[in-house]
Amino acid sequence: MISRRQMLTASAAGATALVYPFSMARAQGSPTPDQVFFDPEIPALGNPKGDVTIVEYFDYQCPYCKVGHPELMKVVEQDGKVRLVMKDFPIFGSVSIYASTLVLAAHSEKAYEQALNALMATEGRLRKEQVDAALLRAGLDPTGLHLAFKRDAKRIDAIIARNMAQASAFNLGGTPAFVIGRKIYPGLMNEKALKEAIAEARKA
Repeated sequence: MISRRQMLTASAAGATALVYPFSMARAQGSPTPDQVFFDPEIPALGNPKGDVTIVEYFDYQCPYCKVGHPELMKVVEQDGKVRLVMKDFPIFGSVSIYASTLVLAAHSEKAYEQALNALMATEGRLRKEQVDAALLRAGLDPTGLHLAFKRDAKRIDAIIARNMAQASAFNLGGTPAFVIGRKIYPGLMNEKALKEAIAEARKA
């Protein structure tokens, strides 16, 4: 398993030195590519009909996830042919789970991307009050989102459980981690690394 220390070292450098073929991960009993790339319960950002899908396993309290998010969104927007699937992997505790459930509940309110970007723009570790405040600043109602989650808790909890199971199967030791094409990239990816991974996926 990749250690948390290895993950953070790679993230700090914006490196992709730790890269694993998807086929190897599947041999260890991991989910199929369709299960990873095309979970129908998770909104696809970017171009829903794009020719390459980027999957990111992330946590709203992960500093490297938040540092890299604007660059990721920039690459997706500039490319124009990339699907982006954000998979909640709430490893930093109860506040991370709270944040994930509210943002996933926002999908039913047609505000998923708005909620996602609001929390990814926060800094450092969070308290529930800070999660609520960030959503309020983005024009969303955290109380309403919490009620929406309660109405849809079974489905949303199942999404998070699937994400956690996939991350475990891939031996992910931390966040962020990306699946692009048939490769797994643990750690923060800068613009150059993302573009290279997208180009490689298109060649495969």
